Amino acid sequence: MKGFIAYFVKYPVAANLLMFGILILGVISLGQMKATFFPESPSRIINVQLIYPGASPEEVEEGIINKIEEGLKGLTGVERYTSVSSENSGRITVEVLKGYDTDLILQDVKNEVDRISSFPVGMEPPVIYKQEQLGRAITFALSGDNVSLEALKAAARQVEDDLLAIEGLSKVELSGFPDEEIEIAFREADLQTYQLTFQEAADAVRRTNVDITGGTVKGTEEELLLRARNKEYYADGLRDIIVKTTPAGGVVRLSQVATVRDRWSDQPNRAYLDGSPSVSVSVQNTLDEDMLYITDRVKEYLEVFNAENANIRASVISDASITLRQRIDTLIQNGWQGFLIVCVLLAVFLHWRLAFWVALSIPISFAGMFIIANFLGITLNVISLFGMILVIGILVDDGIVIGENIFSYHEKGVPRVKAAIDGTNNVLSAVFAAVLTTIIAFSSFFFLDGSLGDFFLEMAIVVIFSLAFSLVEGAVILPTHVAHSKALAAGAEPNWIQRRFDALMNLMRDRMYVPVLDWTVRHKFVTLACCLALLFLSFGLVQGGFVKTTFFPIIEGDDVAITLQLPAGTPESKTKEVLDRIVLAAEKVNRRMSDETYNGEKELVERIQTTVGPTAYQGSINVALIPGEEREPITQREVTNAIRAAVGPVDEAEVLSFGGGSFFGKPVSVSLVGSNIDELEAATADLKAELEQMTELTDVVDNNQEGLREMNISLKEKARYLGLDLQDIVGQVRSAFFGTEAQRLQRGEDEVRVWLRYGEDSRRSIYDLQNMRIRLPDGSEYPLSEIADLEPQRGVIAINHVNGKREVKIDADVSDNSVSVTDVNGKVQGVILPAVLDRYPGVSTVTDGQVRNQQKTAASAAIVVPVVLALMFFVVALTFRSVLQALILFLLIPFGFIGVIWGHWLMDKPISLFSALGVIALVGVIVNDGLVFIATYNDNIRNGMTMMDALRDAGYSRFRPILLTTVTTFAGLAPLLLNKSRQAQFLIPMAISVAFGLLATTLILLVLLPALVVLLNRFRYYLARLTNSSIEEYREVEPAYKQLNFENENYGSPARETPQEIEL
Repeated sequence: MKGFIAYFVKYPVAANLLMFGILILGVISLGQMKATFFPESPSRIINVQLIYPGASPEEVEEGIINKIEEGLKGLTGVERYTSVSSENSGRITVEVLKGYDTDLILQDVKNEVDRISSFPVGMEPPVIYKQEQLGRAITFALSGDNVSLEALKAAARQVEDDLLAIEGLSKVELSGFPDEEIEIAFREADLQTYQLTFQEAADAVRRTNVDITGGTVKGTEEELLLRARNKEYYADGLRDIIVKTTPAGGVVRLSQVATVRDRWSDQPNRAYLDGSPSVSVSVQNTLDEDMLYITDRVKEYLEVFNAENANIRASVISDASITLRQRIDTLIQNGWQGFLIVCVLLAVFLHWRLAFWVALSIPISFAGMFIIANFLGITLNVISLFGMILVIGILVDDGIVIGENIFSYHEKGVPRVKAAIDGTNNVLSAVFAAVLTTIIAFSSFFFLDGSLGDFFLEMAIVVIFSLAFSLVEGAVILPTHVAHSKALAAGAEPNWIQRRFDALMNLMRDRMYVPVLDWTVRHKFVTLACCLALLFLSFGLVQGGFVKTTFFPIIEGDDVAITLQLPAGTPESKTKEVLDRIVLAAEKVNRRMSDETYNGEKELVERIQTTVGPTAYQGSINVALIPGEEREPITQREVTNAIRAAVGPVDEAEVLSFGGGSFFGKPVSVSLVGSNIDELEAATADLKAELEQMTELTDVVDNNQEGLREMNISLKEKARYLGLDLQDIVGQVRSAFFGTEAQRLQRGEDEVRVWLRYGEDSRRSIYDLQNMRIRLPDGSEYPLSEIADLEPQRGVIAINHVNGKREVKIDADVSDNSVSVTDVNGKVQGVILPAVLDRYPGVSTVTDGQVRNQQKTAASAAIVVPVVLALMFFVVALTFRSVLQALILFLLIPFGFIGVIWGHWLMDKPISLFSALGVIALVGVIVNDGLVFIATYNDNIRNGMTMMDALRDAGYSRFRPILLTTVTTFAGLAPLLLNKSRQAQFLIPMAISVAFGLLATTLILLVLLPALVVLLNRFRYYLARLTNSSIEEYREVEPAYKQLNFENENYGSPARETPQEIEL
């Protein structure tokens, strides 16, 4: 390796070519990288979409879901599968295990579904697909005063076509309007008059409304295509269809027995923006598309659209690029600030020219990382940018160690080229081991399971390849530049600023650290006891609740999401009325809080969007707030609680929840499973009651709401006497009230269904049902009430399964941001839930929400972290050639929690999973500093120093680089730690762990590590004296000394004589 370093030092052109090559390719690669909000990862979700028109949830469950789930049992590569059976449809979601090919599992799922041959008649073919990972780039609404929904939809379709014509944009979704359909509403009296049945009318429509190709006539001159063009696409064209011919030659047209009209379907999907009807247009980006490019093109289009349209306006509802740009700007600003602070610190503590060459490792390392990141498809997002900020201070660590060592060699009179070669070679093994251990620490993110592993994978890649290129820069480029720099020129003197800081550093080392070092090695056990006491005190802060804990940090959003569900069967008009009441309360809160906080200078609420759907009794409201930086001091939680209080109790609501969603699921989420439905419902009621009594929780809801009132139809004896069966009767009832689908017409981009049913006036009441005429095969008719009994019942809205078992999920949110989610879940999982399950032995539980993500991450970490630590230990032990020295270094790792805990207390942040992930990064840096310290100690032993002199010199000589690496790492993160913007809040816990943990551990390392080294030495010494009384010096039991003797014996080098050591 020395020859490799010497080549670059002696021939600087090679080093410069390498440097400029990395920089140029890095800039090119950076320009090719796409921007996304969060890291984009391949999908591991497979959906099975099922449509069964007219079926109840029970029919969907029994006839479809249960059969498919039976085939999914034991399927290799499937983590779990969940399903929802609802009215007219069902859905199965299959989650693929990490490490398996989703496309192969998709084919396996298709094969299992294809094997089923007993699906119910009338069910549509299952649609099985891999869920595409999409990012919501920008959403806008089209609205206007006195503009019909038809006009808004037509405008939205045109906008969709225009946007899809833009290169680099491929995903546009429209919502805010129901499906279009053609309804043929029969009049019972006219059907009886013309002796016509539903089926006869449907067959007539299917036979008549067609386009048919009849082949070709191949003449000698030309070829003619034979076609019958008789398909109509609108209601007007269907009214004259002949549905029956009388014996006398007359005809009965469709309009004579039915009202034919174009209409919206009964399933509502209506949106309102600030009270006006609207249609929402959502533009999404795929994994291969640049979100910033897409949003820029869309906003350019909207400017033109609004300028050209007077009646319809486009209003942006959400724009993810704003938040992304704010976060990118925040992180870039923090990165530049950290970079400048690091450069200034290097300049004042080192020669400014040396500082420049050391700081140059940052852009070179990032440029090299960009080359690899672009090749791997990494995007510019908040996580990858955070990885760059995190590593800024770490990148200069090896440069500081190498640069300082080169400078030290030169000060001893070694010529600068030789000083660069020997100084680099002397510490390169330790620097390599230090970088490698840090890389190994960050590699743990590759193997963490759950959403967290995917979430932080790109951060790990950024850090690892930045460190790898920093090692290349430190090994060959830095020595070359330093060797030929004026920093090592004859007569080069530090300026007055550097002299002042040198004096300060020397004062701290000579007057403060060295006396402390001497005291600690004399009072080894007292030092260890004090450090342990401080560690236990720190854990006491957490145990006593002074430092809160949560698995996922609560991050403020810029909107309040309100979800409403009324009793099934509630008409759309009633749902809209309740939603309007809530909107009115939100508007009052807006006026009050805006006046009180901003003196009317600005509005707290930007807009309010209301949605009715997906059923008539469900709806939602999104209250968009001004950005968090403009909203201070008002928090999202304060607005949410104020709106909740203003709305008050809504007695008719079955579900009414306030708040925003969470990327990782609800803070409290419990799924109860069981086969006994009554027992499952009773357990659900008990658990909900317990959770509702907890003041720490709010919005406790479950997914087991009652469904529509049902009329159960059962046969009377008369029906059996007449030869009727239940299928005959229910089939006619279904045709009359739900409808018979006669055709599907492709009208532009819409698939329009043609439905035959009774008119609305004939299916409004139970009386209409009882008096419906049931036709027998001989043409005779009977009222339904004469041949069937009608019994009212209550069904369910949806039936949920987890891994084939009935499931009821209960979710809850915390009432305040100060609530410790960990403590709440501990109480729920450890006290409340076991008590409920004891009362219902047939019910069990599966984890969901944040707890499920927590358990998945913890389970994988329980395997990954020990392996990572073992690999790091292996590297350190090889470097030291001593297992015990590696062990005492690793004993320092727990003391890093001192800084982590006190840092969170100081910054008033709860300890979260992000904090724990920061600890993983911290471990690598701790080992880095400790490795350099012990490596210097071992070198001193090899150079003939006594054990205590070697230890003192290691502390004395390593104090400056260890302190400087700590200060630069802390300084690189300081702007982020002090950032008050909402954009940086979710990254701050990790930064706290690294910055404060390193700050505390450095002090512990400089004090406790020497004490541990002495303790280990004394243990070895007295143990060795039991078998070998000739051992006189403490250094003789050190691995470095033994290695020196081995080399002396084998290579003939005379051993150095040193003074006799004294006991300390």
